[in-house]
Amino acid sequence: MTTEPTPHRAGFVSIIGKPNVGKSTLMNALMGERLSIVTSKAQTTRHRILGILNGDDFQLVYSDTPGIIQPKYELHNAMMSFVYSSLEDADVVLFVTDIYEKHDEEPVVERLRKMVDTPILLLVNKIDQADQEEVETKVDYWREHLPNAARVLPISALEKFGTGELLDLVLGYLPVHPPYYPKDELTDKPERFFAAEMIREKIFKLYKKEVPYSCEVGIEEFKEDETIIRIRAVIYVERASQKGIIIGQQGAALKKVGTWAREEMEKFFQKKVFLETYVKVDENWRTDPKALNRFGYSQ
Repeated sequence: MTTEPTPHRAGFVSIIGKPNVGKSTLMNALMGERLSIVTSKAQTTRHRILGILNGDDFQLVYSDTPGIIQPKYELHNAMMSFVYSSLEDADVVLFVTDIYEKHDEEPVVERLRKMVDTPILLLVNKIDQADQEEVETKVDYWREHLPNAARVLPISALEKFGTGELLDLVLGYLPVHPPYYPKDELTDKPERFFAAEMIREKIFKLYKKEVPYSCEVGIEEFKEDETIIRIRAVIYVERASQKGIIIGQQGAALKKVGTWAREEMEKFFQKKVFLETYVKVDENWRTDPKALNRFGYSQ
C-alpha cells in the first residue's frame, strides 16, 4: 500500500501596515534571516522586499512593504505602488498594527474590507509592551472594525511570540501550487541591494531629524573574489549642508557609517569586505523619476 505524497503549497503573503508597527521585524522573525533593515524611525523600508521561506512541501513568498502613508512627493508614490501591487498578488494578507495604534489608517482598512476573497490575518504587534487588558481591548476593537479578517492575533515580532502559530495559519491558507522560485533562493533582491540597505540602515541609526530621509545609497561597484568583496558606495543627499553632516568633522561620521556597515556586510555575506563610501549632492533625487528609477523605485 502506497501513501499519497503531500501536495506542495506555494503562495504570496503581503505584510502591510503603517510605518513603524514592526513589519520588517516580523518578516525577519518569520524568515529566521535578517533581510529587512530595522530601525526605531518610521518609513525605514522603501522597497518591496521578498523573503522566500522554503520547506519540503511548501514555499512562502513574503513581501515586506513600505509603511502606508499619504504621498507627498514622487518617492512616496513609488513606495505606495509597491504596497498596492503586493496586495494584488497576495494569497494571504498580514495586516500589522500595534498596541499603540491610533486607528487613523481608514483608507487602507476600507480597501481591506473589500478584499472578500483573500484571507486577512490582522496582527496586533508589540504586546510585550502592554498588559492583558490593553491587548484584549485592542483585539476586540479590530474584530469589530475589520469583520472580514479571518483571525485577529496578538503577537510580539521582536520576542517571536505567536510567530509559530502564525506560520501554521498562513500555510493552511496557501493554495496547492509548485514553487514560484528555485528552492535554494532566499530573496529576489541581488547582493548589491542588501549592501546599500545596510549602509542606509546605519545612516538611519546614526543621524537625526530629516537627514536619513534625505539620503539614498547607490552601489557603483560590487566585485566579488574568492576571499573578498570590494564595494564602492555613494551616499546621495539633497543639500550641501547635509553632505557636511554625513561626512562629519574630519570624516569621522562617515568613517563610523562605513565601519559599522562593513562589519554587518561581513556577517551577511560571510566574507571579508573592502568598503569605500563617498557622498554626493543630488538635489532632486526624491522627485526626479529618472533618479528614482536608477535607485530601483520602479515596478
